[in-house]
Amino acid sequence: MSFQQLKALPKIYWIFLGLIFVAEAVIFALHPDDPGLYQQKIQFIPLTLTLPFLFFRDTRKNFKRCFYTYFFAAFGFLAIDYLANGHAGLFHITTTFCPAFLYWIIIFARWNFARVKERESRIALALSTISWGFYAFAFPPLPLGPAALVLLVPWFIVLNNYSRKAIIFATFWSGMLYNTINYYWIYNVMHVDAAPGGLILFGLVLLIAYVTSYNVLAAFVYSLARNIRVHGHAVLLWLFPLFYAGLEMTRTRGDFAFPWSHLGFAFGNHLELLQALSFIGIFGYTILIIASNMVVAKAIFRPSIKGKWPLITPLVIFFALLVHGSAVLSAPETAPFYGTDEKSPTMALVQPSIHQGEKWSKARYDSIITKTVGMIKDSVAPGTDLIILAETAIPDHIKRQPKTVAKFHHIANQRNAYILTGALDFKRNREPGALRRYEVYNASFLFTPFDDNFPQRYIKKHLVPFSERIPFDDIFPILNYVDLGEGDFVPGKETPVYGPYNWTPFICYDAIFGDLVREAIDAGSRLMVNITNDGWFGRSTAPYQHLNLVRYRAIENGIPVARMANSGVSSFIDQYGHYDQNTEIFTDRVIQRKMQLKTRNTLYQHIGDGVETALLWFFLFYVLTAFGVSFYNYKKNGPKAEQL
Repeated sequence: MSFQQLKALPKIYWIFLGLIFVAEAVIFALHPDDPGLYQQKIQFIPLTLTLPFLFFRDTRKNFKRCFYTYFFAAFGFLAIDYLANGHAGLFHITTTFCPAFLYWIIIFARWNFARVKERESRIALALSTISWGFYAFAFPPLPLGPAALVLLVPWFIVLNNYSRKAIIFATFWSGMLYNTINYYWIYNVMHVDAAPGGLILFGLVLLIAYVTSYNVLAAFVYSLARNIRVHGHAVLLWLFPLFYAGLEMTRTRGDFAFPWSHLGFAFGNHLELLQALSFIGIFGYTILIIASNMVVAKAIFRPSIKGKWPLITPLVIFFALLVHGSAVLSAPETAPFYGTDEKSPTMALVQPSIHQGEKWSKARYDSIITKTVGMIKDSVAPGTDLIILAETAIPDHIKRQPKTVAKFHHIANQRNAYILTGALDFKRNREPGALRRYEVYNASFLFTPFDDNFPQRYIKKHLVPFSERIPFDDIFPILNYVDLGEGDFVPGKETPVYGPYNWTPFICYDAIFGDLVREAIDAGSRLMVNITNDGWFGRSTAPYQHLNLVRYRAIENGIPVARMANSGVSSFIDQYGHYDQNTEIFTDRVIQRKMQLKTRNTLYQHIGDGVETALLWFFLFYVLTAFGVSFYNYKKNGPKAEQL
C-alpha cells in the first residue's frame, strides 16, 4: 500500500487501529504466569471493541482492511505471548482464529457460488467428478484398478482446456468426493467413544479437505506449467508425472505423514501387475498412471488419425506390466512361499476379534486375556516357533499387569515359543520442568522362552496424526496441553532385529513406510511382522486397503510379511506378494504355517531411499520453477484472463 493510499483512509480506521492495538497491549501486560493454555475472559475485549465499528459506514466500506488489521494485531500479540512466555490464552486463540475462519468460509462460499453460475465451471466439475469419483473405486478391495490408466482422462481434459478458476473449483469438489470415498471409514471411530463424535466428524471433514489440497495444488501447478514454453515446447508438462510422484512423496514425510492413497496403489487386486514394484516402486506406478492419462487426454483432441496413436498408451503399459509380471511369476523360485524348509519358523497368528468398544473396558480385561490365552492353548499347534498377537492385545499399560506378564512368560516356556504381543507402556519423566509427567508408548513386547527378564520392547515409530499424537508437539511444546482425545504417545527411535530368525516387528502404520522397511532390511531383517488393530474402522474398506499397502511393501523390497490384525485381515504374504490364509474380518481365527524368510534382493530395496529423496527435491524445483517463471511472465506481459 502506498503512502497516498494510507493518507486516504478515513479517521475512523485509525481510531479502530489505535483501540485494537491498545486493547491487545493491555491484555498482554495482564497475562498470567500459568503454563500452557490459560483462560482469561478479558481477552474477549478486542473482539468486542470491533463490533460497534460495524455500524460506521466508512468502516464497512473498509471492512476487509479492518478485518485483517484486527486479525494480524491479535495474531501478533498471540505470537509474542508464546515466544516470550511459552504460553498462550485459550480465549485469545479463539477470538483470533474463529472470526478469521468464518470470514474465509464466507469468501470461499461466495467464490464457489460465482463458479456454480458459470457454465464452464459446471462442465469442468462434471468431468472432474467422473475422474476422481471413479478413481476412488480403483483401490482394493474395489474393482476398477487397471482402469486407473484412463480414469483421470476427463480431469486432464479440464486441466488442458479450461480456465484456472474452473480448474480449481472442479478439482476441489471432485477431490472432496474422492477423498470422502477413500476415508469415510474414519467416521466409525465415533462408535467406540474415543473422542466426542462431533469433534471426530469435524476432524474428518478437515482431514478430507487437507488431503484434497494436494489435488488442488497439483491442478494449480499444472495450470501454470501449461503456459510455460521453451522454444515452443511445454517442457514442464512433460515432467508433470515426476512432479506428481514428488507431491505424493511429501505425504510420507513429517508429522503430517499420511501416505494412504497414492495413485499407484490401485493395481493391488492383480499380482502380475505388481511385480515391477521391485524396480520402480510405488512412485513409479504413479508416474505411469499420470503419464498414461495425460497422453490420452492430449491425443483425443488431435485432428489427424496419425496423431491418435497415443490412445493405445494405456494398453501398452497394461500389457507391459502384465507380461513382465507373468514372466516373473512363472519362474520356479517365485512359487508361493518357495524355499521354506526345516530352518524356517513355524508361525501362528492369533486373531481374537475383540470388539473395539470392549477392548479398553477394565471390567472386560480379564475376559479378553482369558480368550486370547485360550485360543493359544486350544488352536496353536505344538512346535510353533513364533506366536503373534495383535497391537494392544494386552489392552493396558503392561507394567500395570504383572500377572499377565507372568502368564505369557509361562506360556512361552511351556510351548518353547517366542510370543510377540502389543501393549502400552510408560516411563515416568523425572526431568525438572518436563511438560509430561509420563511418556506413553504404543509398543510391542517379545517374550523369550526360558528367559524371565522383562520382555524386549519395540516402540511404534510413526504415530497417526491427531489420533496418536498432535503434530509438532516437540517443536511447539504448548501443543502438549491440547487434549482432543488423542493418545498423546511418544514415538520410538529404534528398529530391532530379533533372533533367531532375524525378523522385525512393525506396529500398524509403521508398515506402510518404505524407508522403515528398508532400514530394517539394511539392519539384517529377513521377515516383517506387522501387528495392527483395524477394528476401529468397522466393516469397511479400511482393513483391505491397509493389507494392500503392506503387500506393496513386501513386493517392493522382497521381504515376506506375517500380518496379524485384531479383527482382520490377518494374512501371510511372501516376498512376491502371494497371500495365504487371509482371514475374514471380525472372526475368531488362528492361522499358522512355516514362514518364508527373505532370499530375494530387489533393485528398489537398494535405490528406494535415493529415488524418494530425489523426488522430493524435484518437487521443490518444479514448484519454484512454475511459480517463478509464471511470476516473471506476469510482470512482463501483464495479467492474463485465466488468472485468479
